[in-house]
Amino acid sequence: MDRLDRVGRPAAYGAALVMAPYLLIKVSWVVGAIAGLLPIGEGFGLAGWVVLNTVTIVMAGTGIVMALALVRPWGMRIPGPLVAFAAWVGSGFLVAMLPYAALASLLGGSDGEQPSGSDDQSMPGWEAVLIEISFVGMGLGLAVALPAYLRRRWPDAFAGRVGGNGEVGPRRVLWAVGVGAAVGTVWLYWAAGGPAGVAHPSARDANWHLLNGVCGLWALTASAATWAVGRGHLVRLPRWVPLTFGWLGTGSLFAWSAWKLPLTSYVALAERADTLPPESLAVAAVLHAAAVVAGAVMALVLVRASTAGGIPGSAVGAGRPQPMRGG
Repeated sequence: MDRLDRVGRPAAYGAALVMAPYLLIKVSWVVGAIAGLLPIGEGFGLAGWVVLNTVTIVMAGTGIVMALALVRPWGMRIPGPLVAFAAWVGSGFLVAMLPYAALASLLGGSDGEQPSGSDDQSMPGWEAVLIEISFVGMGLGLAVALPAYLRRRWPDAFAGRVGGNGEVGPRRVLWAVGVGAAVGTVWLYWAAGGPAGVAHPSARDANWHLLNGVCGLWALTASAATWAVGRGHLVRLPRWVPLTFGWLGTGSLFAWSAWKLPLTSYVALAERADTLPPESLAVAAVLHAAAVVAGAVMALVLVRASTAGGIPGSAVGAGRPQPMRGG
């Protein structure tokens, strides 16, 4: 067992453990709301509240299973694409949450579980603290455990340096990178206070500005990393650098927008004035749809680059599982 594994294994167990309070809180919200013992979140009916929190229960359970899969022997037997997709989506959610939670705490702008849609004034402070600890702990744990798992299973995928042959579909790279950069630029524009596309300026708060800024930066990071890999630029750059940042950035683009797109549709159909976000619902829907498609396409470019010879030195067998080392 090497040094990375010695750190990655306890990190994986810690990630699973720290997500347990979030899972239990969400279960209590659903059961309590159905039984009439706990209040329903502001702006939601019973059905919408139960559906929303049931989805997050499934997500939390999946995160716990994924964390354990990164450290237990049976995790090496799970089909590679399934593990990669779950890790991509999970890390995409959490990579935005980590800087958001840290900056919100420093700026005093955090008011609970904002990104999950369950921000409610009646939520006890201790629940908000546990929820934030669960997200931050899971994010940190996966950030350490995931590289150890990936290196055990696909040791050649991140080896070598970025090549100069641009053999991973330049046209597809160009439009996907352009769309991702455009979406990120709009989010940063909103974060900086830009008024275009904002239908309800009075609804903007520090959390909204902060989350748009974080997501915008990750969108631009994804575009830059995919451009470097797909076009074969930065020849001397170690391959793991753009692939890692591209993996995280495309995951953030896809995961957050795939989550927010149905929420935006729900708010539009509900037509409740107390749940309207600052941005125009039509503009938000277009941006989230574009982000989902661009994130998925750029991720496919990165996968092809690391497994199909798009970068010189990539192993043809990089996608095959390798024997587990160190027990």
